[in-house]
Amino acid sequence: MPAARESLLDAASAALACRPWAAVRMVDVAAAAGVSRQTLYNEFGSKEGLARALVRREADGYLAGVERALSVHGDARDRLTAAAEWTASAARGNVLVRAILTGCWSERLPSPTLSAVPSSSSVPAQRRADGPLPSPGDLVATVRDRAVAALTGPGTTPDTTELARSCELAVRLALSCVAAPPGEGGVADLVRGALPRQPAG
Repeated sequence: MPAARESLLDAASAALACRPWAAVRMVDVAAAAGVSRQTLYNEFGSKEGLARALVRREADGYLAGVERALSVHGDARDRLTAAAEWTASAARGNVLVRAILTGCWSERLPSPTLSAVPSSSSVPAQRRADGPLPSPGDLVATVRDRAVAALTGPGTTPDTTELARSCELAVRLALSCVAAPPGEGGVADLVRGALPRQPAG
């Protein structure tokens, strides 16, 4: 029931914007999504399952945005700058993305354990959400590896050590801007200044 699942996740996200996670009630999430409470429990199993699914969706959405940013036209530095700008703006605009990227979970947010939990769900998306959730370090490594793959292209086997360093530097600079927002020029100026004109690839 993918449409109901997305509606429920949207409703949970909207509820979280208005009140702390501890005050979000499953019955209210179901009502806001226009489905029965049983449908909610069938999809997620529990409030913890809903929290895990919400975190998984936000992490996936962040990574999809990284992929889009890396597909822009321009040289490697332009594309890494775009990915860094997306990272900073995604974290500024979404408290869950910020927590996922920084590991700083406020008491207002759900804070599911990052390790896998036992899952008896028959819903494939929930079984995935019940698996390991990414840590900030996992996300940095994933973004670095996806950037290297995007910048080297299929069928090439260059020495990617320097490129991987540049890719990781770009995402770590973006994360530093989440914690301490930069002045004029923003994350783009920092990344452009730190990276060589053509990161090796």
